[in-house]
Amino acid sequence: MIKIAITGASGFIGTNLLEDLCKAYDVINIDFNAPKCEGHKKYWKNIDITQYKSLKETIEAFSPDYIVHLAARTDLDGKTLEDYNANTIGVENVLKIASELPNLKKIIITSSMLVCKAGYMPKNQYDYNPTTVYGESKVRTEQITWANPPKCDWAIVRPTSIWGPWFGVPYRNFFDMVKAKMYFHIGHRSCSKTYGYVENAVYQIKQILFSDTTDVENKVFYLGDKPAIYIEEWADQIAGQLGHKVIRFPYWLIKCAALCGDILGKVGIHFPMTSFRLKNMTTDNIINVDNTYKIAPKPPVDRIEGIKRTLEWMG
Repeated sequence: MIKIAITGASGFIGTNLLEDLCKAYDVINIDFNAPKCEGHKKYWKNIDITQYKSLKETIEAFSPDYIVHLAARTDLDGKTLEDYNANTIGVENVLKIASELPNLKKIIITSSMLVCKAGYMPKNQYDYNPTTVYGESKVRTEQITWANPPKCDWAIVRPTSIWGPWFGVPYRNFFDMVKAKMYFHIGHRSCSKTYGYVENAVYQIKQILFSDTTDVENKVFYLGDKPAIYIEEWADQIAGQLGHKVIRFPYWLIKCAALCGDILGKVGIHFPMTSFRLKNMTTDNIINVDNTYKIAPKPPVDRIEGIKRTLEWMG
């Protein structure tokens, strides 16, 4: 049986990927967090990817044919690159070990769309424009990969905003707010963003994993659905499944609330609306996923079905 090692399969995307792959392949989950699913514990190896010796022993003992490297610190709270050692030292360790595996056919390294700020269109796969320390750490992830390319085939994937069962903050917050009737349309200033339903992201990862990506000028693939989602329409679709409608407030009113939030934030008081959040909620962020669709042209789940499955999982 084909062996696939997944780092970070206790996370959101990893949980869904492991659930899919374990049906047909011999898999392990290398993660220092316990699995979200009780049934996944039998695949779990409690390993910190920044610890080279234990990571090397575990991977070499398994001798995988494929590796999907998802493990990373993904929050935005870190202050320095050292706070994101999993994204730098971790990927160095994985690549060093991968170079010594005799049976390895392919490795996927996971980066992030945040290697570029929202709205920025990279000129090529080497062009970066991060605005957060997390984004900088993922730039380093990619640069380390380019500097230490595996001997086998490899690819870099950049998840966009992925949603669906097993998700957490911040994208679950959107569903929670719509479900609680706390979400509202902001005047007529909605925006479009590239999101990806998680089962479609799993399909894309699998297609990339088992396809030839040896062209050195074509190594980076965004994970996401097309066309981009018009957020107002998406909220209406979620509310429609729940049997209610989303209300609309004037933009000027929300702008005033955001300014109040800015003032309260300066004195240490959290307020749900700020100018930063308002800008994010009204700014397009459309990612070109055509490169991925050439390899994975038929995502299995449409948006309405994805909404139904997500709401069912949320209960």
